[in-house]
Amino acid sequence: MFKNFVIYSVLATLLFAPFIGGGFHANAQEQSGASLFLRPSSGTFIVNNTFDVSIILNTNNRSVNAIDAILAFPPDKLQVVSPSLGKSIVGIWATPPTFNNQDGTLRFQGGIPSPGINTSSGVISTITFRVKSVGTATVNILDKSKVFLNDGLGTDILTDKSGGIYNLVLPPPAGPSTISPTHPDQTQWYTNNTIIFEWAGEDKVSGYSYMLNDEPVDTPDDISEGQTTGVAFKNVQDGTHYFHIKSIKNGTWGGVSHYAVKIDATAPAEFKINISPGPKTTSKLPVIDFVTTDNLSGIDHYELKIIPLDPQNLKPLGEDQRFFVETQGRFIPEELGLGNYDVIVRAHDKAGNVREVAQSLNIVNPFFSISDSGLIILGKFSMPWVALFITGVLMMLILMYTLWIIFRKHKGREIKELEIALKDPAIKERLKYLREKHKIYATKGAKALAIILVIGGIFAGNIAVSRAQTDGASFTKLVPPVITTTPKKITNDQLFYIGGNTEITGGQVIIYIQNVQDNQVLNATVDSDEKGTWFYTHGSPLTSGNYLVWTQLKVGNEFSPPSPAEEITVNRTAFQIGASLVSYEEIYFLFSLLLFAIVLILAYLNVYHYYKSRGKDERVMKEIKEAEEAIKVGFITLQRDIAGELAIIHNVKLSKEISKEEAEKEKQLLEDLETVNEYIKKEVSDIRKTA
Repeated sequence: MFKNFVIYSVLATLLFAPFIGGGFHANAQEQSGASLFLRPSSGTFIVNNTFDVSIILNTNNRSVNAIDAILAFPPDKLQVVSPSLGKSIVGIWATPPTFNNQDGTLRFQGGIPSPGINTSSGVISTITFRVKSVGTATVNILDKSKVFLNDGLGTDILTDKSGGIYNLVLPPPAGPSTISPTHPDQTQWYTNNTIIFEWAGEDKVSGYSYMLNDEPVDTPDDISEGQTTGVAFKNVQDGTHYFHIKSIKNGTWGGVSHYAVKIDATAPAEFKINISPGPKTTSKLPVIDFVTTDNLSGIDHYELKIIPLDPQNLKPLGEDQRFFVETQGRFIPEELGLGNYDVIVRAHDKAGNVREVAQSLNIVNPFFSISDSGLIILGKFSMPWVALFITGVLMMLILMYTLWIIFRKHKGREIKELEIALKDPAIKERLKYLREKHKIYATKGAKALAIILVIGGIFAGNIAVSRAQTDGASFTKLVPPVITTTPKKITNDQLFYIGGNTEITGGQVIIYIQNVQDNQVLNATVDSDEKGTWFYTHGSPLTSGNYLVWTQLKVGNEFSPPSPAEEITVNRTAFQIGASLVSYEEIYFLFSLLLFAIVLILAYLNVYHYYKSRGKDERVMKEIKEAEEAIKVGFITLQRDIAGELAIIHNVKLSKEISKEEAEKEKQLLEDLETVNEYIKKEVSDIRKTA
């Protein structure tokens, strides 16, 4: 922490020095920025030797007062011996120049006291590199580098950076002239781990001594290996190796020749293909990302192919879809159709090794989508607006009818509950008495109610499958095509594909697909391209089962032997209904929807009945109270009728003496009136006990 504080304190002092006593220039001239470059920017240098590279600053007629230069170099090819501080425009180093030979980095941080410096070729530092191995070394000035203007504001004006490219070679041969027919280019990486060396024989040479190791410059021992002019090394490990050879002539050992060989027989590292938003998405423009590394030769390029697995997504005939496209670590395809795809990425290193990775991609529609013609469900089923309206009305009627049925059943249940609650003998007696008296003193009435309903419909669709017939072929000794690409898993609703390479470009590759169950053989022919690669997609899904797949190469009228057969299994993930394929995924989805709907209905009914049960006592008490009020109203009505009859008899008594029958009737009316009054006054508390 203290060290960083000191560094930034020094830089800050230099950057803002113009404020101290001199003020600052608020209106600095707008000029071109500064540039950093290396001198020399190129050259050829011998392994084990050293060479110097200077970092040069051009301020483009502007005054600068601080520099932060960061360089990167290949640590497997170059090694920093030391950076020189003797001749430098930097007056104050914020920290001594630092370097790391493992990471391959250098950094220079320093400043120039006010008024700074204006230069077109100022040396910041000179670096001494030692050459470690053959090849091409690139030294770059990184984007994080900065050159600060002497304006008191710390303005970075670095706009141009130029590194260097250096050719690193072995010392000139001082011994036998050596070549390698298996590895002819000493700067090129090869996958072949068997190395053959050959050298020119000379007169009077009695023997040679040679060795293969990892040292760029070395001297074999003085023990002769004989007079043969060639040697082979088998199963050589990956890496850079050096062959050293010398000859003995007239009893004297001569100089040494050196030869470099680079072997990388290992494919790039395993990697994953990342698809955004996801491998199952509604986006028709998914973003495909991938990256990997190669420890030795490095990644050269990537190839990518998106293989449609659904027949409707195959391009029309005439559009070439066999080959891969070269790309970098991100790829956005043209708009894709709905369906399943396999995304295959091949990572090629500089030796020619290939790592192939596949990732499935499924582009689906949202559950519902809207078009001018109607509602589209699952991207397959279209419902016209008229049918949607009719279906909606029918569903509404069904819902209304269902609710009415539930309401009616609940009403019937409540009436039964009320009847049970009103089984008390006292209530029965009062109701009976009330009915009998109403027959005498009042009239009765009745009420009625009714409703009607309609229901309807279902739909379906078709797809067809085609197959081809087989024939045989004779063959000679051409090398058969190599199969490199087949689907890791395939189902009977997806298209089969296969790819590979041949040693002969422009030949015809015949693909055979044999059904193990019935021995029926399908075949197809494709052409290999200028690189010898080929690819084929079968035009329709294969039926479920096991298959053998092999290939043959045809050049003119000649055929290669068949390639080794590979077995593939087509899994059953779809039902065949007539000519239609209905996938398990679709069935599972529809079944899940049905279960979800049933669960919702059951949940609704459970909640509904739960709340109905909770309010049962309250409802019964409410109905009892209503019955109690109705009984009271009945007795009040009966009281009024009896009082009316008594009033008539009373009026008759005022004008004349009533008969014996009328006197008995008056007596009965008075008794009934007294009974009714008692009923009206009495509370029906025993009803609550019964309920």
